[in-house]
Amino acid sequence: MKEIVQNQNLFFDKNATKSIAFRKEQLKKLDRVLRDNEKAIYESIYMDFKKSKFDVFSTELAMIYADISDALANLNSWSKRKRVRTNLVNFPAKSYIYPEPLGTVLVIGAWNYPFLLSIAPAVAAIAAGNTVVIKPSEVPARTSAVIADIINENFDASFFHVVEGGVDVTTELLAQKWDKIFFTGSTGVGKIVYQAAAKNLTPVTLELGGKSPAFVMKDANLDVTVNRLVWGKFLNAGQTCIAPDYLLVEKSIKDELLKKLKARIVEMDFSFFNENYPQIINERNYQRLKSLIEDDKIYYAGEFNEEKRYFPPVLMNEVNFSDKVMEEEIFGPIFPVLSFENLDDAIKEVKALPKPLACYVFTKDEGNKRKVLNELSFGGGAINDAVMHIANPNMPFGGVGNSGMGSYHGKSGFDAFSHQKSVLDKATWIDPYIRYNKVSDNKLKLFKFLFRV
Repeated sequence: MKEIVQNQNLFFDKNATKSIAFRKEQLKKLDRVLRDNEKAIYESIYMDFKKSKFDVFSTELAMIYADISDALANLNSWSKRKRVRTNLVNFPAKSYIYPEPLGTVLVIGAWNYPFLLSIAPAVAAIAAGNTVVIKPSEVPARTSAVIADIINENFDASFFHVVEGGVDVTTELLAQKWDKIFFTGSTGVGKIVYQAAAKNLTPVTLELGGKSPAFVMKDANLDVTVNRLVWGKFLNAGQTCIAPDYLLVEKSIKDELLKKLKARIVEMDFSFFNENYPQIINERNYQRLKSLIEDDKIYYAGEFNEEKRYFPPVLMNEVNFSDKVMEEEIFGPIFPVLSFENLDDAIKEVKALPKPLACYVFTKDEGNKRKVLNELSFGGGAINDAVMHIANPNMPFGGVGNSGMGSYHGKSGFDAFSHQKSVLDKATWIDPYIRYNKVSDNKLKLFKFLFRV
């Protein structure tokens, strides 16, 4: 591990990655090798948890290709020196901000979208001019191997490299000195990463999770709401960090909404055979999810198949904030439904929980929209939709509090892996003596004028 980091540091110090042409060349190469290996990507993810070709492309590869295209189109402007206003106290001078790469970067990916959450941060890091080491999640073992094969066979290890392994490998990687660490995963592991980074004062971006609420008001378009909630919740069998974790429904429409949710779930017929539903990633997570269900609160559930790790969509009714299913992020296809009569009370309950990664509001009422958006702190979200805010590269994606720190996507991703270096370019044709002379009352007055205080 130490040798890998040392070699990447040496390569970075040669300034090759600071060339915009070099960065574009590497991004184009990455796009090409991913497209050339799409078949292996589809097969590996399917073997790991039966995710269909359509879902792999639409939820992983399409976004990576879009990120690369966006970076190639905008890299010149993102990396350009920017002139800013110079204040009076520094006259005569010019002031600039230079975006510069941080150096050698470690990206630790997550298992639920194994290609997207490993490669997308690397795209941003390369665009910003860094060298990169990826540590993909070892949980989808076949996918991890394919990621390593694709990258390590096509890129020089001193620039872009993949290291495979479990907790011991991650621990050894975290013991090295990096210029930036980017981690996607659970809040618990995020704290460990943060502590390791602090030893070297390494900046971090943490993309974590949390219990993301979805509010449904009585004036919402219920048919559209149900379509979007069912899609967003059960996409990837609920193994999505920004999936709506639980529903807060205005009491007067709860029964109607539950009926529509059940009907839509039955209509969708989520299964491996329909290629619209994957497995739960492993037995441990399967049993964890089973432990969250209280039989007397099941409103609807399909048939379980533990041998094939098929966990059907589950609707839970009459749920309270004190129930076990509300104690942790679900990260699976269990949808608890809670009701409220007063929006203020519902917001108060959500505020009592750690800040979520996402929040969704289904309503036509502008006042209710503003109320939820203004009073709740969360990473990002949507009004009258779920999950889709992640697909807009013009908006930063990231958490707040326990759901993460820092953000990426588009220009935000470039900025996440860059340092904004400030430079004052001072003229020499005049050298005011005010800062050199002895102090006086008149000089103090002049300083106050110059600083506008």
